[in-house]
Amino acid sequence: MKNITKSIIALFAVVALSCSVEDVQDRPVIEGVDAPVLTAPTAGAAYVLKPENAAAQAERFTWKSANYGGDVQVTYAVEMDTKGNEFKTPQSAGSVISENQVSVTVEQLNNAALLLKATPFAPAEFEVRVKATAGAAAAMYSNVIGIVVTPYTTENPKLWVPGGYAVASGYPADWTPASSPQLSASGYGKVDFEGYVYFNDANAEYKFTSFPEWKGEYAAGATPGTIATSGDNLKIPAAGYYKFNVDTEKLTYTATATAWGIIGDATPAGWGGSTAMTYNKVAKLWTVTATLSQAEMKFRANDAWDINFGDDGANGSLEYGGANIKVPSAGTYTITLDLSSPRNYKYTLTKN
Repeated sequence: MKNITKSIIALFAVVALSCSVEDVQDRPVIEGVDAPVLTAPTAGAAYVLKPENAAAQAERFTWKSANYGGDVQVTYAVEMDTKGNEFKTPQSAGSVISENQVSVTVEQLNNAALLLKATPFAPAEFEVRVKATAGAAAAMYSNVIGIVVTPYTTENPKLWVPGGYAVASGYPADWTPASSPQLSASGYGKVDFEGYVYFNDANAEYKFTSFPEWKGEYAAGATPGTIATSGDNLKIPAAGYYKFNVDTEKLTYTATATAWGIIGDATPAGWGGSTAMTYNKVAKLWTVTATLSQAEMKFRANDAWDINFGDDGANGSLEYGGANIKVPSAGTYTITLDLSSPRNYKYTLTKN
């Protein structure tokens, strides 16, 4: 009986090995024969993308299928890269399996353009191709077609404030929009910009730009408090930390010098006067170390109530005219006020 069992097991092993060897020998080798051919869009096709059309089709990309010498499953991806970059950093705009077309939405095309560092609301040149992959075979690529895409963003619009003041004031580089402090609008599509900028010297010159480059510039207008799309540089009257408000529709602006302090029954001077803070241009923070009681406080500018901050959510985020800030316990605190990120103002209370 044992010999019969051993014989059966040996027989199954031989059959299994035989099938395995035959499977390997008979398995077709997948090799690329003909690359796909991109047939749409046409060269130079231009797309002005808008957020209200995000779900709509921007383009139906079509191509002649790749040939791998047999009936195999092929994955196709529409790749996009900036013109002249030779697809070193391609982004996928859409993909399908064993089809020769894909519908790409406005949102998909927009996301690919933004990932490729395109400037919102400005046309940029890109190149597209189709990538075909099947199994372990090497990928094959179609012909390349050039297109133009004007992407959008639903983030708050920004203004940059480049000028000759930057390095002396703690910012990276003079007259370089991309590294300059920014102002932010109150919401998508709004034209009311706000932010804080430090100027180390009097008569420092600057401009506003609508992009992190020299595009969409605003210079000094014909009368004080106005701006224009061309003209002389703007000038700040005296060194200081300025609150800017700019309206790019009315072409007006204000620059209000501010010096910050803390006030409240938790602070050394109570509600009768501000305890001054000091600005650090390297850290871009207002700071003060003070002995506080277990009570309430706020931040205010220029020892007056015209510009003041509180914290409505008790979450470290500041709102104009917000609720009093509760000091949890008496002691000596290092207090910071951070107005460097426009419309995203914060503070800290750190007990020493």
